[in-house]
Amino acid sequence: MKQTILSNRLIRKLVLAFMAILVLAGIGYTAATIYLSNNYFNETTQRLHANLAQDLIDEKFVNQSPIDSSGTVNKALFGDIMHDMMAVNRAIEVYLLDTQGYVQYSVVLDHDAPETHKKRIDLAPVKAFIAANGVGYFLGDDPKNPDKQQVFSAAKFKKGNTEGYIYIVLAGADFANTRELLFGSYVLKLGVGTLLVTLLFAALLGFLSVWYLTKTLRELVFAANRFQQGDLNYRIANAEKNDLAGVTTTYNRMADTILRDMERITSLETMRRELIANISHDLRTPLAIIQGYIETLQMKDGSLTAEQRKTYLDTINSSSGRLAKLISQLFEYSKLEANQIEPKPEPFLISELANDIHRNYQGLAQKKLIDLQLEMDHDIPLVFGDISLVERAIQNLMDNALKFTPNGGKVTVSIEALQKDVAITIKDSGPGILSEHQALIFERYRQTKSGKQNEGSGLGLAIVKKIMELHNSNIHVFSKPNEGTAFTFNLPLHQIA
Repeated sequence: MKQTILSNRLIRKLVLAFMAILVLAGIGYTAATIYLSNNYFNETTQRLHANLAQDLIDEKFVNQSPIDSSGTVNKALFGDIMHDMMAVNRAIEVYLLDTQGYVQYSVVLDHDAPETHKKRIDLAPVKAFIAANGVGYFLGDDPKNPDKQQVFSAAKFKKGNTEGYIYIVLAGADFANTRELLFGSYVLKLGVGTLLVTLLFAALLGFLSVWYLTKTLRELVFAANRFQQGDLNYRIANAEKNDLAGVTTTYNRMADTILRDMERITSLETMRRELIANISHDLRTPLAIIQGYIETLQMKDGSLTAEQRKTYLDTINSSSGRLAKLISQLFEYSKLEANQIEPKPEPFLISELANDIHRNYQGLAQKKLIDLQLEMDHDIPLVFGDISLVERAIQNLMDNALKFTPNGGKVTVSIEALQKDVAITIKDSGPGILSEHQALIFERYRQTKSGKQNEGSGLGLAIVKKIMELHNSNIHVFSKPNEGTAFTFNLPLHQIA
């Protein structure tokens, strides 16, 4: 429920953000449209009336001069001109300029006002307009509104000794005022209309777009809910091909990791229960034997012969030794499994270690009439490893070999130098191990059976496997029923720098 709320909240935020972007884009579009439309209208007006000033000069100044010989402006002529112009277009204002750009006369100005004589038009746009023959977009000064610029038509004239310019503002003050009033209404209508349309399309497009874009997020939330509800095998399909491939593939990998960890925890819990059960059984047996014989000694102390007493004490000693060995193995294995033992590799002669172990186990082998052999060359090179851990591994393998080899059998320890390492093999002539059980013997407290013959139990081989893992090596078993068993592992050669 919480994830659904978060998902809906995210979708709402994305929709609102998308709508806000579209509204701002709509406002910007409207402003740009108004600006460009205004320029388009002005340029069209100027292009349409580009030759108006020159046409006026060609028509009106043929028989009359705008300024008489005394330098006085021909007001009647300009009155007639303005009358004709306003009959055609009331927005037009005609100005007579001297060669410096000062306004000499215009019907629309109050020439009795002192500031009228100071009005001056910047001639740069005028000259540029004339040079371009009216082709282009030019803005010039508005004598009635000095702060504004308007589109115009202009032409230079020369009549007798008089020179100047006819300057026609194509959008006069009255036209500008009227246009601004109407333009404000137009902008309001256009803006409101555009805003409403933008909001409508923004809501529709925003909903559809966000719904599409958040499809992967919804799948991710759905997958998380399924996983939370116990469907641990549910994964996002085609995770590497969707819009959020990095997120979805990470989720799938995370779910796989969690599932593996859960399976590992379950397996460890099962193994823990088995370990406790096996430890309880293996500890209870020697303890029961010790307790039973001690009670017997206490109850029959006066009636036991010396030989019986020795037998009982030997049994107690054997059971206590077995108990001590089991406890030692448990302690050693727990330290190996918890990575509390750090190997200290060093170069050493495996041949010397093999000789020592062979000598130490000769007595036990002779008691069982087992032929204990050591096979190796005389020039075995140095190997690199933790000598104490390697010795422990070989001892465990020797214990197993002597334990399961019948009286009169044979155990062989062989050391063989290879190209990059040395192979150590302990082979016995015992009952062998069934092939389907060979992968299980390295698990702690794993017991295998072949008919009625007990092939192995305890922690010895599990400790060997852990020691080999610390040396980045593997322990291999080769065995067939009634043909004996061979365990082999390799140690790297010492590399001389």
